[in-house]
Amino acid sequence: MYKLYGRPGSGSLAVQVALEEMGALYERIWVGRDAADVAKFREINPTGRVPALSLPDGTVMFESAAMLIHLAPAHPESAAAAPSGSSRHATFLQWMVFLSANVYEAALRMYYSERYSARGAADAEAIRQKGTADFRDHISLISRGLGPYVMGSAYSIADVYLYMLGSWYTGEKSELYSQAPKLAALGKLVAARPAVVKVEADHAQ
Repeated sequence: MYKLYGRPGSGSLAVQVALEEMGALYERIWVGRDAADVAKFREINPTGRVPALSLPDGTVMFESAAMLIHLAPAHPESAAAAPSGSSRHATFLQWMVFLSANVYEAALRMYYSERYSARGAADAEAIRQKGTADFRDHISLISRGLGPYVMGSAYSIADVYLYMLGSWYTGEKSELYSQAPKLAALGKLVAARPAVVKVEADHAQ
């Protein structure tokens, strides 16, 4: 059984959806935000950040994109996976790394802008604005190739990762969709999937 450590609204959402889509047995464990809870969690994941995933053999992973990349070929029978070694899997890896290295990173600058300058709050607004602009640009780039999914006509767990990241946009969604119109259609398709409905409800409790 897998053990998924996360928080509502965090990067654990996409990983939990992947586990649901793949029919994997797992236990979902919420991690508190107070100092004692974080200190205890560091014994499992030294970064202290959610999510973390304990594999059936006890190995613990962190970084949500790495978890999704691992889970896809580990459950090849799932519609959410791309066969390892195939050109489809190569495209899957490309966009997963792009989303993690660019879209996720821009989201961090939107939410935690003070961390990106030694001057803290003095530079926060400029950093936030640049992070927001970069977020829209990166989302727009991947959106142009949606057809309707990241992998074309076939759904994959990369779609849930993109769906989750898109939901983190801090501005008006209409503003984001005007620059990335295909993202809105993808969002409707992903949001209707039973696994996503179930996990969204779990995170909303």
